Amino acid sequence: MSDLAAPNIELVAVEVLREVLSHQRRMRGGGCTGEVCPQCVGHHLSAVRSAMESGRRIDFVLPAFPTKSPNPAKVIGPLPDLAEELALRFLNSLCERITEIYPPGAAILICSDGRVFNDLLGVSDENVSGYAQALEAMITEIGATHLEQFTLDDVYNGAGHEDMRAMLSAGYAPTIEELREEVRAGGAPLAMYRGITRFMLEDLSGPHYTGTRSALQRKCRALAYRVIQRSRAWGELLDGLFPAAVRLSIHPQPCATDKMGILLADTPDAWLTPWHSVAVESGGRFTLMKRAEAEEAGAKLTFTAGRPSHYAMEQPDASVAADASDSAPAHHEPWR
Repeated sequence: MSDLAAPNIELVAVEVLREVLSHQRRMRGGGCTGEVCPQCVGHHLSAVRSAMESGRRIDFVLPAFPTKSPNPAKVIGPLPDLAEELALRFLNSLCERITEIYPPGAAILICSDGRVFNDLLGVSDENVSGYAQALEAMITEIGATHLEQFTLDDVYNGAGHEDMRAMLSAGYAPTIEELREEVRAGGAPLAMYRGITRFMLEDLSGPHYTGTRSALQRKCRALAYRVIQRSRAWGELLDGLFPAAVRLSIHPQPCATDKMGILLADTPDAWLTPWHSVAVESGGRFTLMKRAEAEEAGAKLTFTAGRPSHYAMEQPDASVAADASDSAPAHHEPWR
């Protein structure tokens, strides 16, 4: 049982949620209000309070870090780089701040979903395995003790990769027609469908594609439904396996829904993620950009331990940089 008295549990639970929601990834027009949305706080209060009442750590589930985009115009290569490292450091530091508020602490289970739909993206299972293994090594190397990784391989241990995806879909996926009806109704499902379609179009329009733009658009619209279908199945499976966990998402979410969108990085695009981009350093601060955009802006590829890591912008004259820093906006850790 928790040492906190009932009124204190409520106050501490609110404080924990305010810390998480200060990094909220919001859907435009989704209904959230204020710097920290009180409706979202209230919606997730019971789950956090329940953990505190039993004195256990607060567990978060985050489907994320699937695999790098196959489009070389967006990323450096197939393995995690500084973009992922900074995101992992941020997530671990978030748990550390929660531990300062609530001593039993918090942990984030990163449910890497690359195996769930990599075949739809044209990414090999070998690349998915390599990405997950490198991410696990990165978590260990940076000492991110509040982070754990969970994959489809852990669910269907020993099965073939195609069989894993088939079993997941058969057990948990909605039908494509059900998803079409949701999208036709508009709102959040339509926004999700459009966002996924845009990403599919970008991912599959690399130098290997030789067809027409209109044909690729039709293909991506169809594939988007299958990606959402598989993602929904993965989410349903995780809900069943981890019913007491608080659910996070890397996608923008409407107000007061079962998932809280969380912004992993400083980026002007609320849909951009570390695995669809590169980290770009400028004046000691980092942001995410697509690789081609970083190169067009004059950023140079930087290596760490002999491997490509991130991009860096050439710095202006020192006096100009000093003047600019006076009015520069503050950034959340670890992006500054």
